[in-house]
Amino acid sequence: VQVVESGGGLVQPGGSLRLSCEASGSVYHINALGWYRQAPGKERELVAVVTTDGSTNYGDSVKGRFIITKDSAKNSVNLHLQMNSLKSEDTAVYYCNARVQPSIESIFDVWGQGTTVTVSS
Repeated sequence: VQVVESGGGLVQPGGSLRLSCEASGSVYHINALGWYRQAPGKERELVAVVTTDGSTNYGDSVKGRFIITKDSAKNSVNLHLQMNSLKSEDTAVYYCNARVQPSIESIFDVWGQGTTVTVSS
């Protein structure tokens, strides 16, 4: 499984931005897809995650502002993060994550290279 993010950039406070992530490879082994972020000097934190059955979970700081969605093709899955009402504290590198479980005994995470979101006037 590979994941590649796109869509980061500079946006003003109160604005919106949409991130995308394409997961390819053995996508049928993916249990969940999610977005995490890491701001300078801080630990990586959960932004939002969606499981194969469509259940979603959001970090407290983004609830009501961000929406995670996914759509599937034959050999890939596209993950999106719609970010609204952005604040300066949303500035971070955003990482796409795939939780992969090819067997009962094996489960691991695949991370993208990250895309930078900067919220500033």
